[in-house]
Amino acid sequence: MPNIRTDLPLFSALSWLQKGLQDMRHSHFAGTFYGLVFVIFGYTLTLVYANFWKATMGLTAGFFLLGPIVCTGLYELSRQVESGKDTSLFKSMKAWLPNWKSIVFFAVMLTFLMIIWARVSIVLFALFADQEYPHLQSLFSQIASAKNLEFLMVWACVGAVFASLVFAISVVSVPMLIDRSSDTLTAVFTSANALWNNTLVCIIWAACIVVLIGFALVFFKPLLIFTAPWVGHATWHAYRDFVLTEDAASAAANGPSGLPAL
Repeated sequence: MPNIRTDLPLFSALSWLQKGLQDMRHSHFAGTFYGLVFVIFGYTLTLVYANFWKATMGLTAGFFLLGPIVCTGLYELSRQVESGKDTSLFKSMKAWLPNWKSIVFFAVMLTFLMIIWARVSIVLFALFADQEYPHLQSLFSQIASAKNLEFLMVWACVGAVFASLVFAISVVSVPMLIDRSSDTLTAVFTSANALWNNTLVCIIWAACIVVLIGFALVFFKPLLIFTAPWVGHATWHAYRDFVLTEDAASAAANGPSGLPAL
């Protein structure tokens, strides 16, 4: 199991976002291609919900399956910048292939959690809400009604549990899977370990992700062309800060003298 840093500054997320912007510039904004993929998915999801909402869950499940694979391209671009190589969008598209089994298994785990979460949400709505399932144009006004206060409280609590679980297993998982060719469970437990040892740092990082991705997804989807790759590049630097390299872990274990620490 890789060693995790436990002395990260509280607002490390700001440094990661700054480095993410630098990666975007150094890669000539090649990552905006992946941002466009997120925009297309966002509009597709909206269109499907508006016209045939029963298919929304299947489409969302497909995104959770493909999302980690799409994100590998962003991490690969950052890795290319880090190594001093010329950035290649084409090569970044193939970053998931060397360890595809582990990445796909991780995607299946996310999809499974999403399906459970969606089913629980439907059950909660059926138990607490006093109206039929809302149309897209009235979704927020109907669900956020004072009449549905009990539903909102229970749904928010249950959603927080699922969101925390998904975040816990994915803090550094996918960058680690392409960087070290680790197996899925090792990457998942490393992510959980990073969260456990840097809880406040991770909470601030999660808040940044929610603001940058959530705001764009809800209010102005074209912003994802910029915010999605920004967060993706920053996530690579989060992984670099959380997970010690083998050389750094060895040096920490041996102490400043180079001899094994007692």
